[in-house]
Amino acid sequence: MVNKITSLAEYLKKYEESVADPDGFWGNVAESHFWRKKWDKVLDWKFEGEGAPDVNWFVNGKLNITENIFERNMFMRKDQVAIIWEPNDPKDKEIKLTYGELFDKVKQFANGLKKLGIKKGDRVALYLPMVPELVISMLACARIGAIHSIVFAGFSASALADRINDAKANLLITSDGGFRGTKSIPMKGIVDEALETCPSIKNAIILEHTKDEVKIVKGRDLWWHDVIKGVSTDNKAEEMDSEDVLFILYTSGSTGKPKGVVHTIAGYMVYAEYTFKNVFQYSDGDIFWCTADIGWVTGHSYIVYGPLLTGATSVMFEGVPTYPDAGRFWDIVDKYKVNQFYTAPTAIRALVAQGNQWVTGHDLSSLKVLGTVGEPINEEAWRWYHDLVGKARCPIVDTWWQTETGGIMITPLAGITPTKPSLATLPLPGIQPILVDPEGNELKGNGVEGILCIKFPWPGMIRTTYGDHKRCFTTYFSAYKNLYLTGDGAKRDEEGYYRIIGRIDDVINVSGHRIGTAEVEDAINQHPRVIESAVVGYPHDIKGSGIYAYVICEDLSDDNLASIENEIRETVNKFIGPIAKPDKIQIVTGLPKTRSGKIMRRILRKIGEGDATNLGDTSTLLDPGVVEEIINGAKVPVKR
Repeated sequence: MVNKITSLAEYLKKYEESVADPDGFWGNVAESHFWRKKWDKVLDWKFEGEGAPDVNWFVNGKLNITENIFERNMFMRKDQVAIIWEPNDPKDKEIKLTYGELFDKVKQFANGLKKLGIKKGDRVALYLPMVPELVISMLACARIGAIHSIVFAGFSASALADRINDAKANLLITSDGGFRGTKSIPMKGIVDEALETCPSIKNAIILEHTKDEVKIVKGRDLWWHDVIKGVSTDNKAEEMDSEDVLFILYTSGSTGKPKGVVHTIAGYMVYAEYTFKNVFQYSDGDIFWCTADIGWVTGHSYIVYGPLLTGATSVMFEGVPTYPDAGRFWDIVDKYKVNQFYTAPTAIRALVAQGNQWVTGHDLSSLKVLGTVGEPINEEAWRWYHDLVGKARCPIVDTWWQTETGGIMITPLAGITPTKPSLATLPLPGIQPILVDPEGNELKGNGVEGILCIKFPWPGMIRTTYGDHKRCFTTYFSAYKNLYLTGDGAKRDEEGYYRIIGRIDDVINVSGHRIGTAEVEDAINQHPRVIESAVVGYPHDIKGSGIYAYVICEDLSDDNLASIENEIRETVNKFIGPIAKPDKIQIVTGLPKTRSGKIMRRILRKIGEGDATNLGDTSTLLDPGVVEEIINGAKVPVKR
């Protein structure tokens, strides 16, 4: 199994080794995995030139990631619980699947997929609630070499269709519905609408979960229980190349079209297990709970692959932190004696607002490590989490990483790295961060602030954007020579600790999830009364960043004005989903544009932040008077 760093001195030594000899370091880490054929070369790469990025880890190695979860662990862990599923309603019964039971279900469903003609290289879209069958589906795809593409179950029919069509998926796995607090989500109805425009889909498998009545399309739709009926659990894993694709996961970018981030098998596997075990200091027998949805990368890496590769017990939760009351997280920690707890600052801030009484009535003595993910955590929330939840005895790992990085990059190691509130601290072994100015010049030493880049490959990194390799190069590798551009700004303090200070591009971090401004603008502009829109982020007490939309409409009557904001929100809900609905909508007669027609979003951001004291040079604007009008009508108090 992967060696675990146990002291700060060992971390410093390992870090130096990983920079001096990356091939030797990662080759040693990968030795603990099961390979059908060992690699010929640890790393072959280039970030520049034709075909870039071209990154290959464990070249010509042969393996299957599910053999590293099951066959590798089975001798010791057949009867150990792999997944604990906690239902939305605490009155319903939980499900516990041992490694042996999960293995049988994965093999059986893999055989069911093969009966439908699914084979190595096919893309399979998953649109499921947080149920054990989501894990089973992922691993069954990986078992037979199919590529899974999970779409967050909160996305709309239009967003689902866009992702299915980009991947050209030929199978969709979904559910009759899902539960979220007091709501039942009619997922099959959303799927039916999406599939009207998805010609590549041959079949849809429907899991019976909510037992709501659904329409079954003859010749296309199949019930999950019928797919596995009478199917054998005898299955041999497909042999895969180390650089074969494991999954595609769509993330928002600075254009209206989401991009399919591609991760390949061996590097992702090695990195997910290494980071999980070291960051959380996982010990055999611990109970680990990541509260994320598997529809996001956090759930891929730290509910499924990282924990299961390590042989951990991983909790997954279908519900929300405030149902049936604001003590639900702590009920679950108490119930299962959770040891490591990993959640988003958004959730923490929401629970802070509910009051301390929801925490203090629970036994949280099992907790050893607390973690945060998705966005930087503010100091007030950090101290509440540390003092009230962790009783000042649990280290907090404030983790920085991205969909594109595959796993955690900059973070404390729990109980090893001295922490500071709101700082992600130090890079993991093998990660070489660099700060640059806008011209790409390196900012050396400590006490500097700049654009965060990475200057050397790591095993979990993005390989391409699906179907558009040029977009991958343009987005991440073209700005600065031989550097991966993260899109985040950062400070390096006097001790060399990193603090992430937010996006430098047109992406908003809403509740830890990246939403592209262009995608939201495209959705708003679908409304028949909208002429043009501009979207920016603004500070939000709970979400970290909220979505502020400035919208130009056709002439509106007073009645239209009263309803247009709700109509715009529903339009965004239809085309993307509730997560992207603007928090604030300001109807304006014009936008601050240069004479060449470019919208000056920095002005709109400043107004959204409530600060008009320093808007910079506005002399290049086509109509400077529009700025004063926007300030006067702003949905936030604005300092002048």
